[in-house]
Amino acid sequence: MKRFRAGIIFFTIFLLKANTCLAWQPAVSADAAVLMDANTGQVLYAKNAHKRRPPASTTKILTGILALDMGNPAETVVVSPRAAAVGESSIYLSAGEKLTLDELIQGALMKSGNDACAAIAEHIGGSIEMFSQLMNLKAKMLGAWNSNFINPHGLPAKNHYSTAYDLALIARYAMQNRRFAEIVAQKEKEIDWYGQSWNRHLKNTNKLLWRYIWADGIKTGTTKAAGQCLVSSASKDCRKLIAVVLKSGDRYGDSIQLFEYGFNNYYYQQVAVAGEYFGYADVKNGLYPKVQLAFKSDLGVLVPKDRPGSLEKRLVLERKPQAPVKAGQTLGWMEVNIDRQRVGRVELVALNEVPENSLKNRVLSWIQKIIG
Repeated sequence: MKRFRAGIIFFTIFLLKANTCLAWQPAVSADAAVLMDANTGQVLYAKNAHKRRPPASTTKILTGILALDMGNPAETVVVSPRAAAVGESSIYLSAGEKLTLDELIQGALMKSGNDACAAIAEHIGGSIEMFSQLMNLKAKMLGAWNSNFINPHGLPAKNHYSTAYDLALIARYAMQNRRFAEIVAQKEKEIDWYGQSWNRHLKNTNKLLWRYIWADGIKTGTTKAAGQCLVSSASKDCRKLIAVVLKSGDRYGDSIQLFEYGFNNYYYQQVAVAGEYFGYADVKNGLYPKVQLAFKSDLGVLVPKDRPGSLEKRLVLERKPQAPVKAGQTLGWMEVNIDRQRVGRVELVALNEVPENSLKNRVLSWIQKIIG
């Protein structure tokens, strides 16, 4: 009987602990989702993060940032008949119409104009097909290896796909561009309408800008195959998070859940400051037996409030340093793990020189000690 009661008590405690852990996890309806810290790239939540899915108009994030990277926003773009003919979501461009590249980018990112994306692609890449190749090259440069783009707007196409994780990487990069961030944060905007006595009114398709006080970007996407998609960003207390939900039953509700989870259940901890002393390493064949190590750059991570002990730091040296060692030389790195998953890495450099242990250097060192 005592054993039975003990078993009940243990099972009850186990359930309470399990329910407590589960309570901290967002219950999102999306088929795939990611929550990423924009500063470090640390993933705070993931659900089918690497599952390939049609990205719909979230494709336009890459189109917009590629246009800003490769073009001059003040450049004049002449709309081709092919670009003007692209249908569905549109800013109603006409063949021969002239707009600035910046106006087209706003039309693509805010109003989700497919015609604007086509005009951007032809202007930057010479053709939609060539621009798509540039998109794929840029995606790979950003680490989005599980994506493939066939067009600049996200209309359904065979082999046009991305993942929640890849879109988060692309969005993180895009939001570092000040002009891009300004555009996607705008709720409404008017741009010139060539040949008309009135302006084009652009209203952002991202309703999260109205529904969530901390929201500040970036792009919706919707097709029958893709479902409701949203890549969004929010900033609070000097922290910025990126949320991605694909094929969601409630993209805005899911995104708010993710942001609240990230803001309320993690705290920022600085783990490295550039130039700060870290420790030392043994030097092989050196005039001095050890070399001091310092952090090459700053590094901060987000730590779960309920598991502060989950943060671990690990020294990694490629091999035992061999003299001579120059000041500033990279000798290894410090790896930062949370729950045994790597969330960051910072290089370790030599603070001081270590000459080779040669007869000449030993004599010079001896003379220096005598002098002074």
